[in-house]
Amino acid sequence: MSDDVDERAERERRIIDVLMALEEGEVTTYGDVAEVAGYPKLSRLVGRILATTDVEVPWWRVVNATGHLRANDTKLQQQLLAEEDVLVKNGRVVSAPVGRWFRPD
Repeated sequence: MSDDVDERAERERRIIDVLMALEEGEVTTYGDVAEVAGYPKLSRLVGRILATTDVEVPWWRVVNATGHLRANDTKLQQQLLAEEDVLVKNGRVVSAPVGRWFRPD
């Protein structure tokens, strides 16, 4: 059982490390976070960790694969993203200064 607890703690630590490395204005997906952390195909794990961790992580910078906001409070998520110059239209990220939705002029 100890191995399972250690493995869960390691997964959470690695995912939180990826989340904490996100830059201001950088928007990514649950799947991208999982992959960078070394756990491809475990995007739901990222969502669970975001929902349950006591660590203050930049949760608002994570959206679903199509760019749609999926946080419990999407209005707050959109507001926090807007403060980082991320453009959201109809509940979906359209452009961001950094990351997957970066659109050069």
